[in-house]
Amino acid sequence: MQVPARFAYERADSVPHALELLERYGPEARVVAGGHSLIPMMKLRLAQPEALIDINGLTELGQITVEGEELVIGALVRHAELLAHTIATDLFPIFRDAERVIADPIVRNRGTVGGSLCQADPSEDLSAVFSALRATAVIQGTTPRTVPIREFHHGPYETAVEPGELLVQLRVPIRTGTGSAYEKVERRVGDWPVAAAGAVLRVVDGVIEQAGIGLTAVGAEHFCSPEAERYLEGREPGEEAFVQAGRIAAEHCEPHADQRGPADYKRHLAAELTRRALAAAAERI
Repeated sequence: MQVPARFAYERADSVPHALELLERYGPEARVVAGGHSLIPMMKLRLAQPEALIDINGLTELGQITVEGEELVIGALVRHAELLAHTIATDLFPIFRDAERVIADPIVRNRGTVGGSLCQADPSEDLSAVFSALRATAVIQGTTPRTVPIREFHHGPYETAVEPGELLVQLRVPIRTGTGSAYEKVERRVGDWPVAAAGAVLRVVDGVIEQAGIGLTAVGAEHFCSPEAERYLEGREPGEEAFVQAGRIAAEHCEPHADQRGPADYKRHLAAELTRRALAAAAERI
């Protein structure tokens, strides 16, 4: 039987209260919301926090709103809530594409957007999505600070959130003339991806003004492909450009062989899924 080590449990009733509890218990405290990543690790004794701070009562972190020219997504928004939010998915269909293929309904009903990003798994879907969207993370500590999502992940299971801090929001810029899409290959429904790619295109006067390419499970640094993005910007959207962008994205990946497939296969998928995502994003502009 898998049983976690002993730990203290506290339930926060506000963001300031959560920060107070994190300060009280120190760096060995962990925040829990959905718990779909943390609890299994605790049962296997891969994680042994001294205290769990339950933030499920922080309703202020569970909102999706439009503020000016940004879509604001609270860190406590559940996957199912983001999938069902028509304003968010109409603005950015990439959310609909990705959330449909994340895990299963049980996980989507309880798992949170912030929890997925803070887990920082190298195969995490939303990390690639928000990277393609060039989102900004809002982190609350003694003072609030913002971190571009492309600087948020420091490595596998490591993020910019310091002890005593809390991820509270993701802010996504809204631009006209934009289309987005997400493509994923998985071994079975709801599994971690063998490889996946997200694309965001903004086209002005017939040429690509800005491109965003997010990649996951293929060893792409910061879950993105800036080399492929730079190649696309200033070009007309089309199959030839998208194929070449896929090749460039694949060349700059560092996939590793594992139980989901060999490295060469993952590199091939990085190229092909990037091409498909770009083509789908262009159609949605």
